[in-house]
Order: sequence, then C-alpha cells, then structure tokens
Amino acid sequence: MLKIAVPNKGSLAETAAWMLDEAGYRGRRDGKELIVVDARNEVEFFFLRPRDIATYVGSGALDVGITGRDLLLDSRSDAVEVEGLGFARSTFRFAGPAGRFQSAADLQGVRIASSYTTLVEDHLAEHGVTAELVRLDGAVESSVRLGVADAVADVVETGATLRAQGLEVFGDPILTSEAVLISNGGSPEGLTRLKRRLDGVMVARDYVLVDYDIERSRLDAAIGIARGFESATVSPLQREGWVAVRVMVRRDDTNQIMDALDDVGATAIIVSRIHAARL
Repeated sequence: MLKIAVPNKGSLAETAAWMLDEAGYRGRRDGKELIVVDARNEVEFFFLRPRDIATYVGSGALDVGITGRDLLLDSRSDAVEVEGLGFARSTFRFAGPAGRFQSAADLQGVRIASSYTTLVEDHLAEHGVTAELVRLDGAVESSVRLGVADAVADVVETGATLRAQGLEVFGDPILTSEAVLISNGGSPEGLTRLKRRLDGVMVARDYVLVDYDIERSRLDAAIGIARGFESATVSPLQREGWVAVRVMVRRDDTNQIMDALDDVGATAIIVSRIHAARL
C-alpha cells in the first residue's frame, strides 16, 4: 500500500482532507484516528503534525505526504517536492523597526526571531550573512519590542500585525510557500494515480463550464472571448443558423466572460461547476 502522511491539524489539514476526499480516497471518521486504511484504493493514511511530515517522508518511513513548502525546506530532510497544490499560500519576509534595515545585508550580526530558523539560516547563507537566530513557536512580532530580537522573519499577509508592533517589511521575500505534495524521491506504486487525482481536483476547483447559444454568424466573436481549455465544443441547434457552445474557463474570470458573451449576442448562458476532471 502507498503510505501517505496527512496533516492532522492546522491550516493545512482541512483543505488537504477535502482534496483527498474529492479525489476519491477515504478520510478519517474520528478526529482521534492516527492511521486510516483505504483498502479499496490501496493506501494508508498517517495523520501527523505538519512540521513532522517532511522528516517521516524524507527518512523513507512513508512514501509521500502533504505539507507546506516552508516546512519542507525548514526540515532539511531528504524529501522532495512533487508539485504545488495551490492552497495555504503564504509569503515569508523580514521585518524590523521602521527605517533601520533596508535589505538582508543589513542583518549581519543581529538577532532574528523566527519559527523557521533553519529556513532563514539557509536564506541568509545564500546572501553571505551571519546572524543570531532566535527560535520562537509563535507571535514573533512581539520579540523586538520585548528586546529578544532586533528583527523578525515571518509570514506576511497585509502587514497590519507587524505595523501594530512598530515594524515594517524590508528586503526581498525569503520564500513564497504553499501546500505541496512531497515524496521520498522514489516512484512507489500508486504515486502516479494519487498525483493524477489531485491534479483533477485542482482543475475542478479552478475551472467551470460555460454553456450558451449563439447565432453561427457571431460564433467567431464568441470563441474569441473564451476558447476553452483546448477548444470549444460546438453543436448545431434545431433553430436554423444557431449553435450551442460549451467551454471550460477559469472560475475567477466567469462573470467577465459572461458579460462579454452577452455583449456579442449569446443567450441562455449557463455556468456549471466541475466535480472532477482529467485533462
């Protein structure tokens, strides 16, 4: 059986569980279950702390896992990234007292607080900078005001929390992270199927189907608005000179595309969700 590590809690856990469920795998019915055997799909799920998943996979104890790119790199394990999964996106940045630092080069010899000290150390080494790293499990923004550190390295979204502590972001991003599928570097049986299923879930999440009717004389204008993933499906209607069209478009573009289709004379415009896809 393919042994898969899954986050047991935190921001990664809920969406990872949803993706696996949409991909046709059996999830755990009780939040206290640590191991779930899905005999039908020939996999075993091991529910672990997100920070530990890369270590288990990298050691070869488990075949594959879902974790964050930040956690993977911070672990320094031998696990490798297979592909990004498109959720739990975050950006890691340096921040310090307003006006004190301009770039990573200014961090030479200072104290930097972070929950990802290994990741930060590797980044600084790439820039030839040596600093004292202070590992904290959370709320690193307070460390400067409390005198524990001179700067911080943390996830930045709007920056509002940092500004509330008198800090500002500086320098280039340390890392852009997201949930990733990782493996131990091998090609275990079932990995290709798992990846194909997860890819299908991501397509279904990001795309929708748009159906509409239009006069054949206006078809080229409509196709120019939305050509579909590969090409549009066009079928003749009983009504003389009219056709029915189906295209797959990005979910985020749906309303703009509907407006444009309406402008060129399309009617009966219907949008449908995609439950699963294989492209």
